[in-house]
Amino acid sequence: MIKKALEYLIELGGANLIEVEGRKYADKELDPVKPPLVPTLEVHSLESIVTYIKEIGDAECRFEGEPLLVQIENHAAVSIKSLALEVWQEREIFMRASAETPVFKSGVYHDAENFNIALQSMFLQNDDRDIMLKVVGNLKDEAVRNTADDGVSQVTTVRTGIASVSEVKVPNPVTLRPYRTFIEVEQPESKFIFRMREGGACALFEADGGAWKLDAQNAVYEYLKDRLKEEIESKAVILMQ
Repeated sequence: MIKKALEYLIELGGANLIEVEGRKYADKELDPVKPPLVPTLEVHSLESIVTYIKEIGDAECRFEGEPLLVQIENHAAVSIKSLALEVWQEREIFMRASAETPVFKSGVYHDAENFNIALQSMFLQNDDRDIMLKVVGNLKDEAVRNTADDGVSQVTTVRTGIASVSEVKVPNPVTLRPYRTFIEVEQPESKFIFRMREGGACALFEADGGAWKLDAQNAVYEYLKDRLKEEIESKAVILMQ
């Protein structure tokens, strides 16, 4: 009992700093008392980033004339930050924009109907998408089981009329433009491997090693560079990837 009382009294005392080989240590655990930070605004468009900087940023978040840092974190996220705060070397994050895009599950087989819907709702129109829609939309189910496959290309049977059918070569690889970044910029193209299974199940497998992400980031960078040209030139904004 006496021992616990003494330990309690010791804990009430202030912390002591001890220097060992040039480094300072405290003999008690310390909790930092930090200044309050501005809550981060969560938005979903690049236009919100531009609006905040042009119409709000000067009044709310400029620290003694220091520039704002606009960071393109990845293909689907951009944030507005302060420079490092002096004492704690932290950054305030005033706003973060995250792209809201439909998610197509690549590498997973889908039935023909759902695959057809996904092609029309989650991908921009181009020649390869239109060819795939014709193939998938006209599959003759009982003939898909006899698909010819050499490991690279596939051949299947499709309807060509009310009562006629013909064999077509399934395109492979295909170049498609799914919605994957902010709608204000051009959606990047990338290659996919298109595969089919018995019964008409279809799948797309990414075949560009993720290079499309860099293309999307570059597109976002060019968009913001153009929209924030004056702020960048005046050093009010630092834009970085």
